[in-house]
Formats: sequence, structure tokens, C-alpha cells
Amino acid sequence: MNSPDHQGPKVLFAASMVSMVLGSIHAFSVFLEPLETTFKSSRGTVSLIYSFSLVFLTISVLFGPAVYSRLQPATIYIWVAFLGAIGTGLAGIATGLETVWIGYSFIFGIANGLGYGFGLQFAARANPDHAGFAMGVVTAAYALGAVLAPYGFEVALAYGGFFLAMIALGSVIFFVALGAALIVLRSGAQYSDAQAKPKTFNLPLGRIAAIWVAYGSGVAAGLMAIGHAAGIAATAGFAGWVATAVIAGCNLVGSLLSGWLSEKVSHRRILTVLPLLGTAALLALSVFPGLTIALLGVVGFAYGGTIATYPAAISVLFPGEDGPIAYGRIFTAWGLAGLLAPWLAGQIYDWDGSYVLALWVAAGLGIISAISAQKSMRHS
Repeated sequence: MNSPDHQGPKVLFAASMVSMVLGSIHAFSVFLEPLETTFKSSRGTVSLIYSFSLVFLTISVLFGPAVYSRLQPATIYIWVAFLGAIGTGLAGIATGLETVWIGYSFIFGIANGLGYGFGLQFAARANPDHAGFAMGVVTAAYALGAVLAPYGFEVALAYGGFFLAMIALGSVIFFVALGAALIVLRSGAQYSDAQAKPKTFNLPLGRIAAIWVAYGSGVAAGLMAIGHAAGIAATAGFAGWVATAVIAGCNLVGSLLSGWLSEKVSHRRILTVLPLLGTAALLALSVFPGLTIALLGVVGFAYGGTIATYPAAISVLFPGEDGPIAYGRIFTAWGLAGLLAPWLAGQIYDWDGSYVLALWVAAGLGIISAISAQKSMRHS
């Protein structure tokens, strides 16, 4: 996209605003106990709300490239505004888990993936000289939303329960996304250049599969910890909202730092070190419960760095129009990890009353990620 210099910062700001409010999805763990009580359900079953939302988020990112260049950027953000408000509102008035799944998991999940996936690619295209950094900022904004959301959710839960939390979330999404639509409309920025050459895709299946394994195993640990941060902290005697905020804050730092480093250091090196760092923290977490908050922060840092670096690495390995398509396919690994990791942790907790075994499983996946990244990230 041939974008004037003044458009880049405006697009980055708009994309980051929307990403920030959508990042609240990763503060879902504060709702685990209230929803268990409300619907008289198990931890594993309630965890499926979060897991299913990540699945539909992933589907939205996968098919997003077919939409990005066909609609005006402002139109996409308007869809995010309405779908986000409708989905969370429906979840808030639900009288059963099925309705929560439809509203929060399905409708809000689709809106979330549309807003995040589009913003990530749009910001990179609007800032071509600093695409890696722009992607890191959008990812960091997503993490910032998860940092701020627990405080607001706790207040809403105290005064009006899950209903008030969802209505407040839907209202914020609606107005922020409409604000972003107005910003990009006035900027005149476009996602694709009307004079661009016809698309030619060159996506080798073998390499896509190898990166898919590295990415999926790398994010599984972070998603498991994020999805159960409040529960993990509670078993060690800490306040759940503190753990959620800390892991999200470190996620934010990891995203920003890795987005900056991705323009200076080999992606392969970053994506080998980060999962090993997370593995070490997970193993220590299973042995030293007194360090739970700090170690969850390390896991959050590793996760944030991972999800910020992979898009930048993929844009280098698959340049041009191939990049968003490749990212959408590889991102399905994140969706599978999002479905299985939080659910598995919930099942293990219901069975054993502890998260120790789940932490060991996540640590093993981190090792797989480091080995796979070494092999698949050559020339990046």
C-alpha cells in the first residue's frame, strides 16, 4: 500500500485502539468462578467459553484476508463495533451456557479475530519501513487490554455481575471501534493499492506445516496460563485478578520488546529462546508456588514475544500478498492451542485438584516449539 507518511501513525493508532479493547478476551479467567457458581458447572465446562471464543477468533483470522481488500477499512471496523456489542450483550443476558457460547464465543470471537487480524496487517502495510515494530505495537495493545480489563471486570462483577461486565465491555468495543472507523476514514488510508499487481501465492506446504507446529506448541503454554491465571494463583493463595493483570502486563512488555528486536535480531534466535524461557518458568512454577505471580509474568512475557515475532517472521518468509494468507493458515495453530490448552488444564484440575501436571505438559510443548523453530525459521 502506497501510504503517505502521515497515514501510517493514524492507522497504527486506530488499529491499536481496537486491539486494546479486544484484548480483554484474555482476561476471561476472572469469570471462571462466578460462572461456575451462576451456571452450577465445572471448571472444564466453563473453560470452554474461552476455548470456543479462541476457535472462532482463529477462523476469523484465517478467512480474514478474503475480506480485508474487499471492504473499506472503516467498514471493517464498523462490523467489529456491531458484532462485538451484539455478542457480549447476548452473553450478558444469557440464562444458560449455550447462549453464552453463542454470544461470547461465536459472535464476539468472530468480531475479535476480524478486528485483531485486520489491524495487524493494516498497521504493517501502512508503516512499511517499520512493519515488524508496527505489528509488535498492535500485539502489545492487545496485551494492554488484558492488563486493564481485570480491574474493570472485578468492579462490574461486584456491582452487577456478569451481566454488567458484558454490557460494559460491549459498550466500550462499540464506541472505540466506531472511533477507529472515523480515524481511518479521515486518513484516507487503504488496505491495498488499487494499482497492485495480481496476486500470486507461493506457500510451500512443508514449511507452513513446520512453522505451524512451532507456533502452536509455543503459544499453548501461554494460552493455558492465561486461561487459568486466576485459578493457578488461587491454588497458591494469591488473588486471581492480580495474576491476570501481571501475566497480561508482562505479555505487553514481551510484545513491545520483541517487536522492536524483530527488526534487529534473527527471528529464529528469538523464537528459540522465548519458548525455552517459558518452559523454565513453567517447571519452576510447579515446584515453587510462592513465586507464582512472578513466574506467571515470565510465561506472559514469553507468550507476548512469541505472538509478536511470528507475524513479522512470516511477513519476511512470505513477502507481499502471500504474507496475510500464510499467517492466516499458521494462525490456526493458535486456535487449536486455544481450544485444547485451557480445556485440558481445566480437565486436569477437575481430575486432580491441581495444575501441576498441566504445567508439565505446557513445558514439554515449549521444548517442542524451540526445536521446531530452529528447523523452520532458517533465513528469517
